[in-house]
Amino acid sequence: MAGGIGSRFWPISRNSRPKQFLDILGTGSSFLQDTFRRFQKIIPVENIIVVTSEQYGALVKEQLPLMKDENILLEPHRRNTAPCIAYATYKLLKKNPNANVVVAPSDHLIINENLFLETIESALEYASAHDHLFTLGIKPTRPETGYGYIQINKGEKMEINRHAAYGVKTFTEKPDAELAKVLVESGEFLWNSGIFVWNLKAISRELERHLPEIANSFKDGGRFYYTPEERDYIKGIYEACNGISIDYGVMEKTDKSWVFEASFGWSDLGTWHSLYCQSSRDENENMVQAGAAMLDGVKKSLIVTECKDKLVVVKGLENYMIVDTADVLMICPRNESDFKNVTTDLTVNELNKYQ
Repeated sequence: MAGGIGSRFWPISRNSRPKQFLDILGTGSSFLQDTFRRFQKIIPVENIIVVTSEQYGALVKEQLPLMKDENILLEPHRRNTAPCIAYATYKLLKKNPNANVVVAPSDHLIINENLFLETIESALEYASAHDHLFTLGIKPTRPETGYGYIQINKGEKMEINRHAAYGVKTFTEKPDAELAKVLVESGEFLWNSGIFVWNLKAISRELERHLPEIANSFKDGGRFYYTPEERDYIKGIYEACNGISIDYGVMEKTDKSWVFEASFGWSDLGTWHSLYCQSSRDENENMVQAGAAMLDGVKKSLIVTECKDKLVVVKGLENYMIVDTADVLMICPRNESDFKNVTTDLTVNELNKYQ
């Protein structure tokens, strides 16, 4: 899934080139390229599908030249994850109804790739013969307010290739700090990674049961998939369907929902704060991505510049973010609550050209 706009990484991430297409980690490749390369180790290229916004189709082709056009699914409107998954599900059903599927965001950080891939392969192997819908749940390492949580049913447990899997009791949206602490300390909650594993027949049945309008719209388009008429048909569906997440629309309602416990080192890197937490920092707890920097009395701050020939000089700041691009300089507290309305304020102040 590669259609998001990544607004919380503004001003590096823009509507025209959001974070999944950027090298925010400074590794020489984008999040999308890293995700593709990772899955390419266990999945043939011809079996990898990218679902993205129409406006990013050219970017996907530019960054993933091995992708076939028919495997790049273009959404004319953003409608959250349920329509995105339904589109891929029903198009794939026409080609291979017996397929087993892993659904993953394109912009996550995976530390231990070998363990990640082994976990995915174990889940796929099990899903090939069972109708469980798996979410990968991550063992929490801290009371994180930026992630959703999944409560496990300890009385409903199985081992799959030495991996623990549990029935799901509840899904919890992103909590405040106090509730996050309670959830982690209970030992019953995992972070919701947004990575899913299932077989096509199982997910299509649950889509038709819990989101029949969305499911039937994509199902009825079977004769158009892999034809020149597909695009026009999909435009009609997206204009009519409501936006809803797969978690809320299916996973929280189905009795087939299970969570596969994992600990391969994961972050959705959804915010500057999460990047700061995952990155190496200097002796003053500063994260710096710059060609040259002179810091005096600067602590616990994030400093990023796109211009590697620019000298960055900062004095006397603590817990701040400084992000410098060709047309925007942002200086603000590192607290996420102080930053989250910035892109909305651009519209209010008629500064849309910077979005």
